[in-house]
Amino acid sequence: MTIHCFGSINVDHVHRVAHFPMAGETLADDDYTVGLGGKGANQAIAAARSGAQTHFVGAIGKDGAWALDLLSEAAIDISGIALSDAATGHAVIYVDTQGENTIVIHGGANQALAQNQIDTALARSKPGDWWLAQNETNLVTESIVAAKARRLRTAYSAAPFDAVATQAVLPHLDLLAVNEGEAAALRDHLGHDPDVPVLVTTLGAQGVMIKERGKESAITLPAYKVTPIDTTGAGDTFIGTLVGALDQGKDLIAAAETANAAAALSVTRPGASDAIPTAKETAAFMDSHA
Repeated sequence: MTIHCFGSINVDHVHRVAHFPMAGETLADDDYTVGLGGKGANQAIAAARSGAQTHFVGAIGKDGAWALDLLSEAAIDISGIALSDAATGHAVIYVDTQGENTIVIHGGANQALAQNQIDTALARSKPGDWWLAQNETNLVTESIVAAKARRLRTAYSAAPFDAVATQAVLPHLDLLAVNEGEAAALRDHLGHDPDVPVLVTTLGAQGVMIKERGKESAITLPAYKVTPIDTTGAGDTFIGTLVGALDQGKDLIAAAETANAAAALSVTRPGASDAIPTAKETAAFMDSHA
C-alpha cells in the first residue's frame, strides 16, 4: 500500500543554547545549523525510512528547491509538492543542554496548499492506503474528510495543537496521535476522552500509551533508556514510523514498539529529519536493547 503524507515542509534554523532565553534577554548561541524539517517532511521521511512507499502532498517557495532533493533522496514521491509564491515555511528552534527544545514556526507555503492537490493525490490512491496529516498546513480537515470518503485509513498528528480543529476531524480518523499535554487539553475541551479507533499518546521519557476502541484498558510501552542530544522531531519520527510499520502489515503493538525504538534512536542524534533512522538502524537498536 502507500502512505500519502499531507503536510508541511520547513527550513529549520537550529540554535543550541545554554538555556532558553527569558523575556527581554539577548542570548548568544553555542552553535547554529540549517536543515530540513516540518512535521510533514519529518513524518514522511520516517515512513519512507521504515520501508513504506510514501507520497508527499505539500508546497514550497522558490527558496526551497533543496528540500525537494532531500525528500527525493529519502525515496519519497515528490510529484505532489507544489511551487508557491510564498516563502518556504521555516522554524526557529532552540535546543538546550538537556536536549529539550522550544520552537517558533512560520507557515509560508505550508498555508498555501490547494484543493486540486488533494484531488490529484486521492485520484491515484487506493482503498486501504494511509492519509497522514498534521496541523501545520491549511485544508487539513478537508483533506482528511476526502481521504476517508475514498476509503483510505486516516492518521492525524494533532500538533501544533488546536482543540477545535482536532475535534472537527475526530469522526473521520482511524488513528489519532497526541502527546501528554495535547491529550489533557483535548480531554478538557471535549469533556471526555476522544472516541477514535486508535488513540496514541506519547509520554516522552515515559514511553507511549495505546488505547484501542472497544478494549477496556490501554497498553503502555516503556521508553528506551537513552541519553538525549536533541528531542526535535522525536514525535514525528514516532508517528511516521508507526504508520509506516502499520502500512507494511505489522500489528498495532509491534508497530508501536518499532516506532518507540526509532524515536528513541532519533533523540541521540542532532537535527530533525537528519536524525531519523532507517529500518535497518532501528532493528539493530532494538536488538541491542532487547
